Amino acid sequence: MKKENSIFMKIVRNQCFIPLMALLLLVVFNLIADPGFFKITLADNSAGNPILSGFLITILDSGSELAILAIGMTLVTAASGGQDISVGAAVAIAGSVLLRVLCGTNSRPETLQAPIIAAFLVSCVAAMLFGAFNGVLVAYFKIQPMIATLILYTAGRSIAAWINNNELPVISEPSFKYFGEFIPGIPIPTPFFIAVACMIVTALALKFTNLRLYTQAVGINQSSSRLNGLNPAVIKVMSFVILGVCVAVVALIKVSRIATINYSVIAKDIEMDAILAVALGGNALSGGRFNMAASIIGAYVIQFLTTTLYKFKVQSDALPAYKAVVVIVLVVVSAPVVREWFAGFSKKFMKREAA
Repeated sequence: MKKENSIFMKIVRNQCFIPLMALLLLVVFNLIADPGFFKITLADNSAGNPILSGFLITILDSGSELAILAIGMTLVTAASGGQDISVGAAVAIAGSVLLRVLCGTNSRPETLQAPIIAAFLVSCVAAMLFGAFNGVLVAYFKIQPMIATLILYTAGRSIAAWINNNELPVISEPSFKYFGEFIPGIPIPTPFFIAVACMIVTALALKFTNLRLYTQAVGINQSSSRLNGLNPAVIKVMSFVILGVCVAVVALIKVSRIATINYSVIAKDIEMDAILAVALGGNALSGGRFNMAASIIGAYVIQFLTTTLYKFKVQSDALPAYKAVVVIVLVVVSAPVVREWFAGFSKKFMKREAA
C-alpha cells in the first residue's frame, strides 16, 4: 500500500500532471459531447496531394506554432521572472522582413528575389535584434519585462507595415507554401515537423549545455548566481534572443500559410496563449525552475481548448473570456495556500488508507 501511495504521490507531484489532466478532461468532454471530434480523414487537397484532415490535425498544425513560442517564452519567464507580450508584433516584423527579402522592390514578383533560407536567416537576425532590444531594457535598465516589451507590442505592427511601405506582398512560388501547409506526398502538416525539430534542438541544448542551469540560477537568485561567476544580464538577454529565434520560425510558418501578410491580424493575441501555455505547464511566472516538456504540452492543450470552442461555434470575440477562466483556475491551483492544503489533505488521506 505504501509503495502504491508513493507512486501516486510522485505522479501527482510531476509538473506534467496538471497539463496532462487538463488534456484528459478535454478529451473526455469531446468524447461525450461529440465523438466525431476525433475523426481523421484522408483526402486530396486542391493540388491533388493526399492530406489528413480533422480537428486533431488542426490541433497538431496550429498548436505547433504555439509550442515553438512556448519554448522561448519559458526561458524568458525562467530567467527574467516576467513575460514578453510583444511576440505577436515581433512575428509581424519578422514576417514582413521575410517577405521584403523574397520580394525585393516588387511586392508581387513572378519569381523569388532571394533563396527562402536566406530570407529566413535575415528575418531571424531581425527578430533576434528586437529580442535583444527587449532583453537590454530588462537586464540593464531594470525595466519590468511586461513594461519593457510593451514598447514593441505597441509599435511593432506599424514597424512591420513600414518595412514593406504599407503594401501587402504576395508570393506566387508554390514551394513557399510548403512550410505552412503540406509537403507533397506527406499528409501531416509541415509545421508539426518544424515544431518537433525545434523541440529536439531545445532538448539537446538543455541536456548538453548549461543553458538550463544558468537560466534557473539567474531566475532563482541573481545575487547568488553572480557570486558563482554568472552574468545575470547576459543570461537574460540571451533568453530574449532565443525567443527571437522562435518568433522568426513562427513568422515563416504564418507567412507561408497564406503567402502574404496582414499586419494587424497576423499572430494576434498569440502572446497571451504562449504565456498561458507556460503557466499551464506549472512553471512559476515569477521565474526560476522550469519544465520545458510541460510548457509544450500546455501549448497543445491551449490549442485543444481553442479548437474545441470553435467546434461548438463559440464566437472568436468570446474566446478570451473562456481562456480567462482557465487562467483563474491555474492561479488558484498554483497558489501556495491551495498547494499546502492539498499536500496536507493528501497526507491525511494516505495515513487513513495505511491505517
